[in-house]
Amino acid sequence: MPPITVAAGIIAVDGPSGAGKSTLADELMRGLDGDAVLVRTDEFATWDDPVAWWPEFVAGVLTPFRAGADLRYRPRVWDGDVAEPGPTVVRAWRPILLVEGVSSARRAMAPHLSQAFWLDGPAAEQRLEAAVAREGEAAREHLRAWQRFEEGWYAVDRTRERCEVL
Repeated sequence: MPPITVAAGIIAVDGPSGAGKSTLADELMRGLDGDAVLVRTDEFATWDDPVAWWPEFVAGVLTPFRAGADLRYRPRVWDGDVAEPGPTVVRAWRPILLVEGVSSARRAMAPHLSQAFWLDGPAAEQRLEAAVAREGEAAREHLRAWQRFEEGWYAVDRTRERCEVL
């Protein structure tokens, strides 16, 4: 597990799909022993809206966290390939916010981050197979499109350059 060097603040775990971000975030949460709240970008992203949900994240997660208030947001609920905002969830404020997922360390998030980790993971085809194993064969074409999106997103945002690479 990478060392956590903050007692309070925001930590991001970013990298392409299938790289192991969720596994690392779960491990970090165990190590943080109740001092953190975990929010995954998958709670916001959809196949057709991979990263444009940022204003919703700012309003429901980032702004309240920075104010020391509970987080209030509407994670996506999936019905087949369609995702809609679900019921509002309230997550109790903790001194550390761990944000895991594609675009969690995006350029707009950088000024707020105390620490950021990047996972390259294996080659794209291996990552695709890991994601298909997680999401199901029916999601394969969506996941291929997602990988193409990620490649472009990360090239423009240059996220990896701002992170500690694991």
